[in-house]
Amino acid sequence: MSYVHLYTGNGKGKTTAAIGLALRAVGAGRRVYIAQFVKGQRYGEIAYIDRRIPTITTHRYGSECFIERKPTPDDISRAAEGLEEVRRILHNGRYGLVILDEATIAIYFGLFTSAELIDAINDRHPDTEVVITGRYATPDLIAAADLVTDMQEVKHYYTLGVEARPGIEC
Repeated sequence: MSYVHLYTGNGKGKTTAAIGLALRAVGAGRRVYIAQFVKGQRYGEIAYIDRRIPTITTHRYGSECFIERKPTPDDISRAAEGLEEVRRILHNGRYGLVILDEATIAIYFGLFTSAELIDAINDRHPDTEVVITGRYATPDLIAAADLVTDMQEVKHYYTLGVEARPGIEC
């Protein structure tokens, strides 16, 4: 039996928690697929995984982070193609864990719908565990998940103007 995890909220650590679960899954002999929506840049943990952990496959379905601008047709196309690829990956059973990083942000920006994502998840192989990350989880996505963690920001030094630091935030 497999379950759907949802890590949401305004707090830091959603992707980090998902990567931690990926390492745990690899340690138990599972293959992992990490699909990153919206994120086009290569973060430190993904760079390390790509170089050192062959049982984790990563793919980014975005050109760059567009949080402060309207998504382009290319952004929408990449996300739609990514969701179709993820649908096949979820269904084929090759991976014991599939992480859909920032999928809720893709939904928030209208790159695909929560119904489309839920349909893909519901059509997954019975042994494929799923983790979805990102802010702004929709009520129907929360209802579809088996485990929901809401990470709340209490205090963060970026409010003091501290930029993202390599190896810590990126």
